[in-house]
Amino acid sequence: MKPMKHKIVILGAGYAGASVTGRLVRRLHADDVEITLVNAESDFVERVRMHQLATGADLPLLPLRDAYAGTGVRVRVGRVESVDVEARTVSLTADDGEHLLGYDTLVYALGSTQNDGGVPGVAEHAHEIASRPGALRLRERLAALGPGGRVVVVGGGLTGIEAVTEIAESRPDLQVTLTARGRLGDWLSPAGRRHLRRVVDRLGVTVHEGADVSGVGEAGVVTTDAVAIGADVTVWTGGFTTHPIAAASALTVTDHGRIVVDDAMRSVSHTDVYAVGDAGQARGPKDNLLRMSCASGIPMAWRAADSIVAELTGAWAPRITLSYVQQCISLGRRDGLIQLVTSDDRARSFALTGRFAARYKEMICWGAGLVGRGVPLPYPARRRRLSQATPSTVLSARGEPVVAQTSRDFGETL
Repeated sequence: MKPMKHKIVILGAGYAGASVTGRLVRRLHADDVEITLVNAESDFVERVRMHQLATGADLPLLPLRDAYAGTGVRVRVGRVESVDVEARTVSLTADDGEHLLGYDTLVYALGSTQNDGGVPGVAEHAHEIASRPGALRLRERLAALGPGGRVVVVGGGLTGIEAVTEIAESRPDLQVTLTARGRLGDWLSPAGRRHLRRVVDRLGVTVHEGADVSGVGEAGVVTTDAVAIGADVTVWTGGFTTHPIAAASALTVTDHGRIVVDDAMRSVSHTDVYAVGDAGQARGPKDNLLRMSCASGIPMAWRAADSIVAELTGAWAPRITLSYVQQCISLGRRDGLIQLVTSDDRARSFALTGRFAARYKEMICWGAGLVGRGVPLPYPARRRRLSQATPSTVLSARGEPVVAQTSRDFGETL
């Protein structure tokens, strides 16, 4: 009788989910595991490029089934409805009806979506670029806007800055405004802030600093100081929030619904569940909380995949650090800002700017997009067979013990 394969189900095929999938495929033997990747769309979405899509860029479609063709990965297109961590099942809805998937190991990578912050009118009157459908709706609306049309981008974070500069550069005939709760780029170094200010001034962007938007309507936005800012199109970039699925399960989550994980990216409450990307709350080398970003999600995915391989095969997990090096910001197609940061994401004094920074940011986006083409980063080692294992220890990136498994090939690296 053929032994049952270990079932690994990965929820979400964004940067983190796709990275986990590609790394597991190349490190586990297909005869031993059954890997299922569940995603709401049939294509990989380059989320870091949604501001480009919204302003008219033609991004290539990246079908997931093509990316994993010949690997043994089963791609299921459907919307996850719930996760039962006690029964080890996932409920999802697809075009052909409702399905129930069982798992032995679950990787939760459902990411995040727009956060309206409870502000009235956002859902009814504002556009978002946290998703491809949202970016395409904004694209259509901007295309229909004539010269002199007014666009307000709410949110002075990375997403808002990239969106407002992309819109202003691609449509110089529009009146473009940015609202920010604090000072423009207040987390950047002085050099970074100066360059950002020069760019928005050159592009003709009007900036309202210290403007906390309290309402969105058909005619624009209103701040908490009762200042009305008129707009024909409002773009909301006021942060991200997780899907409520994890919080509705028995998993331990933060107040914001992110799954709390240990150094192995394993749920602190359910050891057969791993969480990566925006859906997981992990800590960096200085015990700092990792922010929602591609820069956090991909290394988290590598750590999770290596931990799973270590647990199933007894191999020794490599030490991948969850630390930051830089923040890469596009400021239109011809300018950019690369802010160097400390390992816990605080700005250093030095920043790269201009065309070189724009090319550098494009290289980073291109590299991250390789995971959607089935290319794991960095290139992995050989496939391993599952073993009859006994409890032992795997060291984390900080050299701390993490519960794992080992066998006769104990001590080998992945």
